[in-house]
Amino acid sequence: MDPILERYHALEEKVSRYTPTLDSRRLFSAFSYADKAHNGQRRKSGEPYIIHPLAVADIVADLELDVDSVIAALLHDCIEDTEATHQDISRKFGEPVAALVEGVTKLSRVQYVTKEEEQMENLRKMLLAMAQDIRVILIKICDRLHNMRTMEYQSPRKQREKSLETMEIYAPLAHRLGMQKMKWELEDLSLRYLDPVGYKEIEDELTERSSAHDEFLAAIQQRIQQRLSREGLHCAVYGRVKHIYSIYRKMFTQNKTLDEIFDLYAFRVIVDDIPECYNVLGCIHDMFKPVLGRFKDYIGTPKPNMYQSLHTTVIGREGIPFEVQIRTWEMHRTAEYGIAAHWKYKQGMANRKLGTEADFEWIRRLLENQQDSDAEEFVHSLKVDMFADEVFVFTPNGDVKSLPTRATPIDFAYSIHSEVGNHMVGARVNGRMVPFDFVLSNGDIVEIVTSKSGKGPSRDWLNICQSSEARNKIRQWFKRERRDENIATGRAAFESELRHTKIPLSAVTAPEVLPHILQKVRFGTLDEMYASIGYGGTTAAKTVARVRDELLRLGRLQAEKAAQAARTLEESVVVPANTAPKPAAGLADTRNIRSESGIIVEGMGNCLVKFAKCCTPVPGDPVVGYITRGYGVSVHRQDCPNASPSRRKPGEENRWISVSWVEKGLPNYRTSLELSARDRDGLALDVAMALSAAKVKVSALSAKALPDGHATVSISLEVRDRKELDSVISRLRNIQGVYYVSRSAGK
Repeated sequence: MDPILERYHALEEKVSRYTPTLDSRRLFSAFSYADKAHNGQRRKSGEPYIIHPLAVADIVADLELDVDSVIAALLHDCIEDTEATHQDISRKFGEPVAALVEGVTKLSRVQYVTKEEEQMENLRKMLLAMAQDIRVILIKICDRLHNMRTMEYQSPRKQREKSLETMEIYAPLAHRLGMQKMKWELEDLSLRYLDPVGYKEIEDELTERSSAHDEFLAAIQQRIQQRLSREGLHCAVYGRVKHIYSIYRKMFTQNKTLDEIFDLYAFRVIVDDIPECYNVLGCIHDMFKPVLGRFKDYIGTPKPNMYQSLHTTVIGREGIPFEVQIRTWEMHRTAEYGIAAHWKYKQGMANRKLGTEADFEWIRRLLENQQDSDAEEFVHSLKVDMFADEVFVFTPNGDVKSLPTRATPIDFAYSIHSEVGNHMVGARVNGRMVPFDFVLSNGDIVEIVTSKSGKGPSRDWLNICQSSEARNKIRQWFKRERRDENIATGRAAFESELRHTKIPLSAVTAPEVLPHILQKVRFGTLDEMYASIGYGGTTAAKTVARVRDELLRLGRLQAEKAAQAARTLEESVVVPANTAPKPAAGLADTRNIRSESGIIVEGMGNCLVKFAKCCTPVPGDPVVGYITRGYGVSVHRQDCPNASPSRRKPGEENRWISVSWVEKGLPNYRTSLELSARDRDGLALDVAMALSAAKVKVSALSAKALPDGHATVSISLEVRDRKELDSVISRLRNIQGVYYVSRSAGK
């Protein structure tokens, strides 16, 4: 028989064992359709491509999913890799199958700027389909599992990319869905390519010691079985060595060799009902010495992925610690197959899809929290909200809340309700007041203190909280309540980042360019973009990176930079001094020449004058000049470190000359200020209002919050003279929370 047909018949037989009413003709029709659609295509291994859909369908059948899932697995690459369309599959196999195939299909026909953005949109699409029908993600995990099993045929770069994605996304996702068996295999397969040397070392050592491991496992298993039989408890006992990635992680985090790791072993005791689980626990603790602090009751407090078991770590007479997991058969099926096992019990319920149940509200909540996120933030939130280890804490009423590891009272407050978080003014943990950044531990009882007169969340909370749910709700509050402040803060940060990357603002705001820029950054107006940067929806660095990419695509960046350089040279660097009548031959010109820049250069005419950017002098400042090579006279403040006699190079003393200001008809001069203050809401807005009241032209304003609760504000402005500048400084010093205001000095 044809090997491919033989594989198909084995699949059909497997499905028929758990589906007595299987329509064999429909299943074979799906196989034939996929085989024809992929005709001529081959995998990297050289095998016909249809081998892959058959293998994925076989893994789906191992999970005992319904026939539509098996058919969708057979067809899962048709839309992406063949001429088949959603409509074709819907017409031939029904809309439910077509929707499953569409959900698994990547967004391969869309062009993305970055790999991260492509990954984010594919994940978002998959999770959206998953929220409607959980079978989408089950098929996708089966697809990834077979790809990892055959990864040796890919290039080293592809092996590493796919393994990293599997380790960061798909293995934790399998864990979140309770599919431990698949999670372990995905982790081990990924580790094989991410650290082949480490994987091989552990694999070789386990193989070398396999007989000793088998002997220990058999002895402990027999002792447990015999004791439980004497107690009249009917059970099954299994022992195993922990999987390679679990050992690798322990070696890595604890910096140990395999010889130094003793808890390599885990035993599983499976009984008929919950009371027997606790009876078995009593027997185990009577037989072996329990390790304090290593008992966990996941039956009374199940994990969010539906996992239930009693866990205890004990030490036998050999002095070797090992873990014992005690559960019922139903818990065991859920632990092995997670949602896939749960799905089987729901098949008989009419018009119900697993993905629409309250148990999986977390999927939709995750998507809602990430609607406005960029690629990096979305993937980070996946890792924190779905994949990170959990900490279980209690409300004062005894309700359990699951939060990410290292969660704080802020995370807890927002997990209760947005208004609780927004009005929080304090928190009690186990009856005592704690700071907002207090790290919660398992079993803590948390009480949130609120006040209706509270001013709302602080921006600092964004750096303290761990969950994206809390972070998103804080941003939403700032987005709603502080729009003007957000726009001012965001604009300052955006323009500061533009200057840092040497992109002129005029290049962004040009009428023929701005619509393309706004489309690229996905905002309707510049104010919307500024507001988003201000409340933390995105960052100035990421926004400017997208702006730069779009300007390069439009071919305007280099032209704008050249034009800006020319303007800068004309306006602020090259300033011709007034020309005086030439002295008679043989006479030296020692008259003071008045420059259009407002500077009198002693003993020089027809020179170029520029103002040093390190100290930005203004009229009224004592100044000194330095004759540069080819760029005329550079004017510094006398207190500028770069003009200090101690920093002047030997042999260049004659380059430093006397200069002075003219008395009338001076233009405005640009200078810079640095403001230091206590970080608080509205600081940037108060600074902007003070500058507006002073009626000075502000070229740039950027604020930066520091981790210690302080903030700095950098200001670039134009003033007529030192007197006007002193007046501005006085206004700024009167702002609440400002410590000092200083002029920028040379570096």
